Amino acid sequence: MTAHRIDVHHHILPPDYVAVVGDDRIGPLILAGKTPDWTPQMSIEAMDRNGIATAITSISAPGLWFGDIQATITLTRHCNEYAAQVCQQHPGRFGMFASLPLPDVDASLKEIAYALDVLKADGIGLLTSYGDKYPGDPAFSSIFEELNRRKAVVYFHPTAAQCCTCLPLIPAATLEFPFDTTRAIVSLLFSGTLANCPDIKFIFSHAGGTAPFLGERIGRLANRPGFKEKVPNGVLPELGRLYYDTALSANEIAFASLLKVTSEKNVLFGSDYPFAPEAAMSSTVAGLQKLNLSADALQGIERNNALRIMPSLAS
Repeated sequence: MTAHRIDVHHHILPPDYVAVVGDDRIGPLILAGKTPDWTPQMSIEAMDRNGIATAITSISAPGLWFGDIQATITLTRHCNEYAAQVCQQHPGRFGMFASLPLPDVDASLKEIAYALDVLKADGIGLLTSYGDKYPGDPAFSSIFEELNRRKAVVYFHPTAAQCCTCLPLIPAATLEFPFDTTRAIVSLLFSGTLANCPDIKFIFSHAGGTAPFLGERIGRLANRPGFKEKVPNGVLPELGRLYYDTALSANEIAFASLLKVTSEKNVLFGSDYPFAPEAAMSSTVAGLQKLNLSADALQGIERNNALRIMPSLAS
C-alpha cells in the first residue's frame, strides 16, 4: 500500500515507562486487558502494511502522574528523550508529541522549552485530566498562555477520570475515555481557554468523544450568567475550529455528528496503535474509504490536514 498517511494518534511504550507504571495500571484501561507488546519496528511494519508514512507518537493513559512530582518529572524526561531518539533512528517515519510533568506547572513550562526548542517536538501531548484537575483549571493557565505564544499544536488523549468509578467491569476506553474528552473540551470552553488561546491548534482523540453529539446541548450553557463571556465567539464556532482524529471513529455514526460541528479540513487520521491492535488501524483505513468523502477530503484527512498544522512533517 502506498505510504502517504500521517497518523497523529500513535503511541509508544518506552521500556522504563512500562517498568515504572506497570501492567496493573495500563492493562485495565483498554479492551485487551493487558499492556500491548510494542517496539518501533512493530510500528513501522504495521504502518507499512497500512500505507502510513509517518506516525506522531505520544504517551497514552494512564500517563505519568501517580502522586510523586519528582518521579513524574524524571519519567517525563525519559519518555520525551526516548521519543526523540526513535525519531532520529527512523528518519521520516516518526514525529512526537512531547509529554509534560503535569500537574507541576513550573516543571511543565521548563519541559515545554526543552521539548520544543531542543528535542524539536512537533507538539505537546496532554491527558484530558490530571487527578481532579481539568485543562481549563486556573492552575494551568500559564501553560496554555505559553503554548499559545508558541502557536503550538496540542494533542489531547483521554484518561480515566478520578471522579468516575462506576461500572468497574467496563474498560475505561469504552465509556470513560470519550466522556473525559468531552469534559476536557467543556473545561477549556467555559474557562475561556479556547477563546484566549486562538493560536493553539488543539487536537482531540476519537472524534472528540461525545462533544460533537452534545454540541448544541453544551452550547445552551452559554446562556447562563457567568458562562457567556467565556465563549465570546460562541460554543459551536469554537468546536468547529478544533481538530479531531479518526481513531476508532471512522464510521458513519461518529462522522454524522462530527461533520455537523466541523469540516473535513479539521479531521486528522489517527489509529491508536498499539493500544488498539493493527486490525483497528486497518479498519480505520477501510472505514474512511466507505464514507463517500471526496478525493480531496480523503487526502486531507489522511495527510494534508496534518501537514497544514505541522508543515515540518513534509520533510
